[in-house]
Amino acid sequence: MHKHQDIINLKHYSTELPWAGQVIVLNDGGIITSEDKAMIQALHSRDPKGIFSHLEKLAEKGSGKMMESFYVGYGHKSIGDCGTMTIFIENVSMLAAKAIQDSQLYNGQECSTRYIDFSKQPFLNGLTLSTTSNSLTDNLRNFYIKAFPIMVDFLKTQYLKSEEETEIVYDKAIKARVFDILRGFLPAGATTNLAWTGTLRQVADRLQYLRNHPLEEIRIIANKIQETAALANPFSFDHTIFENTENYNKNYMNHDYYLDNNLDSLEKNVNVSDNVRLEFDGIDKNYLKTFQKLISERPIKTELPKSIAICGQSRFSFLLDFGSFRDMQRHRSVVQRMPLLTTKYGFENWYLENLSPELKTEALDILSNLEREIQDMKNINDFQKQYFIPMGYKVPIVFSGDLSALTYITEIRATKFVHPTLQIKAVQLGEILEKEYGMKIYINKEDIGRFDSRRGLQDIVEKK
Repeated sequence: MHKHQDIINLKHYSTELPWAGQVIVLNDGGIITSEDKAMIQALHSRDPKGIFSHLEKLAEKGSGKMMESFYVGYGHKSIGDCGTMTIFIENVSMLAAKAIQDSQLYNGQECSTRYIDFSKQPFLNGLTLSTTSNSLTDNLRNFYIKAFPIMVDFLKTQYLKSEEETEIVYDKAIKARVFDILRGFLPAGATTNLAWTGTLRQVADRLQYLRNHPLEEIRIIANKIQETAALANPFSFDHTIFENTENYNKNYMNHDYYLDNNLDSLEKNVNVSDNVRLEFDGIDKNYLKTFQKLISERPIKTELPKSIAICGQSRFSFLLDFGSFRDMQRHRSVVQRMPLLTTKYGFENWYLENLSPELKTEALDILSNLEREIQDMKNINDFQKQYFIPMGYKVPIVFSGDLSALTYITEIRATKFVHPTLQIKAVQLGEILEKEYGMKIYINKEDIGRFDSRRGLQDIVEKK
């Protein structure tokens, strides 16, 4: 059992970001490092003498020496899958968080906008890569701060406290609803924190794309992760960088990564609209018949067996506000394109309709002026403009998945505890799955858009 002081005294590996953010690779104090564990597993696959003989070899060579002796020369990526690392990335934009998380292999957590004080939280300027004041983001921050207490009072007149509800839970639920409404007016340059746990191989592979990202902020973060990860695991982040591969990745990231980059050519096949549409049906319906018993007998809160994926995948599209895209992107079981945040698809009306009347008028003026100023920005490209655009603006969503993944996403995102703008899309997706594939979908239609005070209980609190 580690003593308190032992944990406090641990030396973690960290580097600073230019705008007062930082990257930290956690040192858990383990005697056997991630690289050691990876190499021991590799040796275990080749030498039948057993684990204790490998531990003796580790003791002889010392920590890190095993990886130096075998891993680099062996060159087999699967060894890197046997060691893990946890990275904490702080004070980076919402855009950076989404870029880092844009992988089906990502494991981690990000701060919810419900738990950040945006009266003080820095907003990152994508043009200067600083947190210096900007008129566009200042207007959004001022509106957010002014609107919050007004919306708390307004919602209490819309949703009255019932007798069985405690004051604490009711107040937390009201504030959660206010956060849900006002997050649409936060710029994507608002900063957040995230954690990333991955294997040595996954982190190294992901950095190949992140260091070639169109946004300078993300390129800087990627290089800082590389630098910090190399301090923690020196023999897993010294791979040779091949110029041809690097140029290929850079070309992809700058021309084909964002969905909006080539949407004009895609629109012949992808007609993105507000409602969920089945763009491509890749399910073998004859083969699907062999799973009918499993589909019909599936109990509530139970996932379909992953083997149903053998029937194929289907692709869907719709428009969704960027704030809710952040929730949608958490589902790693489907393949999603990264949308480019612009103003051309319009602002999600739900955020406006849930404001008090006087705030709605003010919000419309702010958004109208913002759209004009964004359009007039001549010295900044579309990638950089994203930092100034509120997360209530809609983006095109295109994703594909198998029936197990699609059913899971539908049911978990169609509940009353999910943001309403995503909830309605999940309900629409469920209706398509029922109609096209005969799926059994558990959705309570009465919950759609409903306010529930139990959302005030959705928190992580220390036990008393």
